[in-house]
Amino acid sequence: MSSEVRQFTVQHDDDGVRLDRWFKRHLPDIGFAMISRWARTGQIRVDGKRADPADRLSKGQVVRVPPGGDALPKGGAKPRRELSEEDIAKAEAMVITQDRAAIVLNKPPGLATQGGTGTKEHVDGLLDAFGLDGPRPRLVHRLDKDTSGVLLIARTPGSAAYFSKRFSGRTARKIYWAIVTGVPDIADGLIELPLAKQPGTGGEKMMVDESGEGQSARTRYRVLDRAGNRAAWVELQPLTGRTHQLRVHMAAIGHPIVGDGKYGGPDAFLAGSISRKMHLHARRLIIDHPDGDQIDVTADLPEHFANTMASLGFDEEDGAALPFTPPPPGKEVLKSMAKAHAKQLRKERRGERRGRGARADTAPTTKRGPTKGKGSPKPAAGKPGPRPAPKAGPRTGSKPGPKPGPRTGAKPGPRPTGRR
Repeated sequence: MSSEVRQFTVQHDDDGVRLDRWFKRHLPDIGFAMISRWARTGQIRVDGKRADPADRLSKGQVVRVPPGGDALPKGGAKPRRELSEEDIAKAEAMVITQDRAAIVLNKPPGLATQGGTGTKEHVDGLLDAFGLDGPRPRLVHRLDKDTSGVLLIARTPGSAAYFSKRFSGRTARKIYWAIVTGVPDIADGLIELPLAKQPGTGGEKMMVDESGEGQSARTRYRVLDRAGNRAAWVELQPLTGRTHQLRVHMAAIGHPIVGDGKYGGPDAFLAGSISRKMHLHARRLIIDHPDGDQIDVTADLPEHFANTMASLGFDEEDGAALPFTPPPPGKEVLKSMAKAHAKQLRKERRGERRGRGARADTAPTTKRGPTKGKGSPKPAAGKPGPRPAPKAGPRTGSKPGPKPGPRTGAKPGPRPTGRR
């Protein structure tokens, strides 16, 4: 551990992250107990001020980290793998482009992305060749072992979180090239078939499952060229990210990818000099960059794929010249859009009701007395209102009241004269 005070400037891909999460990304050797103790004693500072582990950081802020900190997180730090010169050369040969946030590789066919039972050689095991002077690079998506092409690696933990959100949110655009057997009847189509793990295969094989239990899966495809009725060169765009999605979907419509015996069986192989390796290549990736730009990379074809293209008379430039029109949103996307719209409307209506309530609370209140007629004006304060006009006559059926008598103390007037 360092014996000196360290200062770090928060980068764009760490904007909004919690302080304790920032430590886990960039200084994983420092345990949470140590971070909490430093925070309580005021040794961790953000822009010169005391900070709490739950505080969120903003781009451009400076984090002061005190010296020391021997406590390791549970399980300890992951040891780096010792690589041979051959391994380092192999890793560097795959690089298409790299910067502070990402390393983009062109993965060859036959190399697994990640290790597993009996898999000792894989891309993840070669990433220590790139992280000698900083944090170890991380995988953020995967390609099948026999699929070649663009594979993006995050350079830092912050960029890994950023890119992972783009892949999970389907804003990253992945375009594949494939050679398939036969020629689809529809040259530009959308495959919507739900997928599920095939029972009895330990999750290693997928299948189409339209029973209602399968996960939604959508693939856009279009035919770029054809070699008679023997084979077709297609461009594929996965609109969802299910395991083996492209392979299962193309086999399901009767045109398996050449070399994919797992899903196409014997029909997935072409006679003659065509290679028996799988012809599926991640040709292009377009994804937002943490710095606000955009990554747009293209991977060259592997040797066996390029040879097959030449044998069948396909020209790579024909694929580059054709624009790929984004497909219409699917049912799931439309449902989520409708839910978001309804939620926004409810928020706006709640705001309107609150606004009306606030206006009613602030309006002056006056106490109204009883009125006989609807809408009768209230008399001004201190002044009697006009008396109601006398009625023309008694109501029907009412008894006449007594005749008014003489006033008290009044003198009787003279008797009238004349006959009675």
